[in-house]
Amino acid sequence: MGAGRHRTIRTQEKVVTGWHHAPPPGSRSGVADYAQRLGNALQPYWDPGTDLYHIGNNGLHREIYTRAIERPGIVVLHDAVLNHLLLGTLDRERYVAEFVHNYGEWRRDLAEELWERRASSGVDPRYFEFGMLRRVVEAARQVVVHNPGAARLAREHGARQVATIPHFFEFDGLPDACDAVRFRQRLGIAPCTVLFACFGYLRETKRLGPTLGAFRRLNAIYPDSALLLAGEPVSPALERYLSSEAQHPAIFRLGHMPEWDLLVAAEAVDCCVNLRYPAAGETSGIAIRLMGIGKPVILSEGEETSDFPLGTCLKVQAGVSEEPELFELMALLAATPSLGRAIGATARKHIATRHNLEVVVEKYLRLLRT
Repeated sequence: MGAGRHRTIRTQEKVVTGWHHAPPPGSRSGVADYAQRLGNALQPYWDPGTDLYHIGNNGLHREIYTRAIERPGIVVLHDAVLNHLLLGTLDRERYVAEFVHNYGEWRRDLAEELWERRASSGVDPRYFEFGMLRRVVEAARQVVVHNPGAARLAREHGARQVATIPHFFEFDGLPDACDAVRFRQRLGIAPCTVLFACFGYLRETKRLGPTLGAFRRLNAIYPDSALLLAGEPVSPALERYLSSEAQHPAIFRLGHMPEWDLLVAAEAVDCCVNLRYPAAGETSGIAIRLMGIGKPVILSEGEETSDFPLGTCLKVQAGVSEEPELFELMALLAATPSLGRAIGATARKHIATRHNLEVVVEKYLRLLRT
């Protein structure tokens, strides 16, 4: 949030000083929300001589990435693949040089090819195979990640000290049950309908094609089901795809939702589908939030989700089995609502224990004592 060592920015809650670098409050970014809450919790205890940098894989983090290299501190990797950030902020020559810095001169031809084909970077798995982390993690005093997959990527790129700190969840209370009922009523979704939802920015890696396919198959045999897509597509091409493929009376679309509206919608759904492939080493804040309020969540199997214990969520494998596996899980939840409630209750207990904000703050503060 801060741009300089002595700059102070006032938020609606507390004063957050220039040691904390993240997208500004109000940005349409889960990282901005995370950083604001964490910064307010840390400020009374944080060593002012240490900078904390929140870095993700989009243009909002360009200046933060540069500062983290120029003035090393603690780097929080919200994404452990920064290839797309660099594709969007560097020219051809600098991108190729950065790729060579990460992976060696013998990869120069590949770097040039990736630059030329960058329009396909949202769907081509190769762009997710090369994290491009070396410069920022080698400079950092300490690297913080949220899951084992991101920890491995950080170490492979030269990070000396890596701490895995869970993505926190701060329980702010739930909306009134009537708010959730009215939300469904506004969309025309009956109380008895099993409502699945995808939240957040809609991008190719959220596996919207398999999700739509699985849902259409489900709805054909279980008419009392619906799917909500709540979020903005990241590209015109994806918007065109959704406009074409999501034409179904039981599929509902909403755009970006303010914080409170998102919480009401989350309370109104029966299950969140939150697939990610190829993954970028991220832990989904949406998944943590939905699990934290007791909703069953379906995730992609992988290192990024490997530390969620059995019974706290459901998972599907990426690849040819993805859509049929997703259909089977959605059908299971539609047929046995008690199972979804049980998974949600287990998830809520796990998140309240391991992802509690106080626990997370203490883990950050320990970094200052080492």
